Amino acid sequence: MKWKSRRQSSHIEDRRGQRSTGGFGGKTVMGGGIGLVLMLLFAFMGGDLGSILSPDILTPPATNYVGSAEEEELAAFVSVVLADTEDVWTKIFQGYGKTYEKPTLVLFTGRVSSACGVAGSSTGPFYCPGDQKIYIDLQFFHELTTRFGAPGDFAMAYVVAHEVGHHVQTLLGISQQVQDLRGKISEVEYNKYLVRLELQADYLAGVFAHHVHGKGYLEPGDWEEALNAAHAIGDDHLQRQAQGYVVPDSFTHGTSAQRMHWLKQGFLYGNLDHGDTFNDPDL
Repeated sequence: MKWKSRRQSSHIEDRRGQRSTGGFGGKTVMGGGIGLVLMLLFAFMGGDLGSILSPDILTPPATNYVGSAEEEELAAFVSVVLADTEDVWTKIFQGYGKTYEKPTLVLFTGRVSSACGVAGSSTGPFYCPGDQKIYIDLQFFHELTTRFGAPGDFAMAYVVAHEVGHHVQTLLGISQQVQDLRGKISEVEYNKYLVRLELQADYLAGVFAHHVHGKGYLEPGDWEEALNAAHAIGDDHLQRQAQGYVVPDSFTHGTSAQRMHWLKQGFLYGNLDHGDTFNDPDL
């Protein structure tokens, strides 16, 4: 992705090097014996952390943290991607007569406090609707390459764009509609809605890719990197890796094929009109 010497977002909150106080209050991040990989996936692609994490505990003011040259370059890259999402979604929202409210992206190391609770790096990147912030430990992008087998800068851009997609869903009221179903339907049925929510966020990430491609920012192989990442974090793929078999009723994000399909749909259409995963008869 062509990103150097381009605008970086001013909506970055750097908490790297800080120690978040407090704990998990006896709650587990992911139950059912599925394992660390699926726990990582749950938060990485925007799971409802409000249901699994402890109450918010404020983090101290930012410190003068300086990472390695590689980490600082990655921080700059993420900031450019966030700026691109701001440009893309501001324009799209204007086309629908709406105002896009920009989210803040929080960089952290180790653990972090949010309005959704305290999370560790092992949970991966996540979006918290309570404070409309995206939380990322940059170390995750090393995990994306080594653990998930999804290298490349546009694989990383896809991760950021997916989390921003959850912010778009929050602004449009979609996330709250799904949240309101909790406790009113069975866990299995609720998981199906979570799958549709996550696949829609993949669609929105594809919309972002459509527009940055139109601006000439994508390089050969970038789109394939995003598709590979979508495949790598499909529920079925991760479950086979973690436990050797698949439990469809426990899916919360969709299969590799579904994730790739909706990412492609967003890239194809580039708008909000074709991303209604909730009424897709094939899901």
